[in-house]
Amino acid sequence: MGDLSGHGRGGGCVWGKTSLSHSLFTCFIAGCDTRQHRHQQAQTVRPRQGDVKLENDTTNDENARHNAKMKAIKAARDKMMESKTEEKGLIIVHTGPGKGKSSSAFGMIMRAIAHGMPCGVVQFIKGNWDTGEKSFLRERFAADCEFVVSGEGFTWETQDRERDIVAAQAGWAKAKEMIRNPEMRLIVLDEISIALRYDYLDIDEVVDFLLTEKPEMTHVVLTGRNAKPELIEAADLVTEMTLVKHPFRDGIKAQAGVEF
Repeated sequence: MGDLSGHGRGGGCVWGKTSLSHSLFTCFIAGCDTRQHRHQQAQTVRPRQGDVKLENDTTNDENARHNAKMKAIKAARDKMMESKTEEKGLIIVHTGPGKGKSSSAFGMIMRAIAHGMPCGVVQFIKGNWDTGEKSFLRERFAADCEFVVSGEGFTWETQDRERDIVAAQAGWAKAKEMIRNPEMRLIVLDEISIALRYDYLDIDEVVDFLLTEKPEMTHVVLTGRNAKPELIEAADLVTEMTLVKHPFRDGIKAQAGVEF
């Protein structure tokens, strides 16, 4: 090891011309002499009993505050739930530019089937697109969910307004039949908002039917972006899917299991 020539000002290490060992080099970098270095090492001792007690007391105080806060929240929620005793069939709208409108609706179909509630689906616009939900429900749950496809494809694919109108009207006629059936507890009208947006269906007729002819305990879910204000006003529950990021913008095409 090289010779030490002394200590510099402020306790820093000063060395001779020969090289320092690793420990002395570390000492120099830290701006301390070997005695200071040993002193710092001596400080890394176990916490004192009083420090541990203080830390435990702090943790106990935090837990107590959390417990008191949760009790207050539960009491408020229980009081609120006491007044929520009514049940009714809901008009539910899923709209907005983000992904998830149909996905959420078909998730509700799965819930309803699990509860023994017969369901129906009328799929507007998408046509004979081979969607996973269609295959799944028709092949595995045909007895629990009637699945009708009324559209002939997206409007930019058919390029025939008259055909689109005829298909939408046929789908709406089937939808009314399902909704009128008191045995069916949940009906999904997938992408009907697109048919309403292009005036393939009359919005006033659709809203009036839902408000006056839907059985009391039947739920109807209507999906599609750009839901008309009249539909939103008539609905009991409206969810707008917000677009934050989408892989399509990065050149990623629609993929099985995610989009269809």
